[in-house]
Amino acid sequence: MPSNKILEEKKQIVEDLKVRIKASAAGVFVDYQGITVEDDTKLRARMREAGVVYTVNKNSMYRLAIKDCGLEELDPIFEKMTALATSEGDPVAPAKILSEYADKIPTFRIKAGFLDGKPITDDKVVALAKLPSKEVLVATLLGALNSPITGLVNVLNGNIRGLACVLQAIADKKAEA
Repeated sequence: MPSNKILEEKKQIVEDLKVRIKASAAGVFVDYQGITVEDDTKLRARMREAGVVYTVNKNSMYRLAIKDCGLEELDPIFEKMTALATSEGDPVAPAKILSEYADKIPTFRIKAGFLDGKPITDDKVVALAKLPSKEVLVATLLGALNSPITGLVNVLNGNIRGLACVLQAIADKKAEA
């Protein structure tokens, strides 16, 4: 029987996981088996740079945490070794980084994830990873919004330029006469 101190520590870990999951825009659960220490160190550094929190906990801790977060559907994925990557800001970042590693390391695989508090399958996590970053999407949207305005300005400038040329030609003709 574990001591009260150990039980309290485990309860705190579960509570911290619940808070983290609820506060996250997205999260990805992976089976990190087969990753070398060197690759794991690089992975954790990339996660930190992207503002992603990456932790490894016992499956029983994850099971307890997801129950209160409405993610009970994910319960079957908690076997073997499991790690969780979450992001409060960019929902694409954890999926993008972990998908790259899953492509490089055959035994490292994406189990499932969640997006805006709803469970998603491993296939949807991979699809999410293929989306461009938030900055690229915003820039594309702004470019699309700006394009018609730029076209309108060019058309209006063309008409004004044409009118100015016609008026200049009339003025030149009257000056000759």
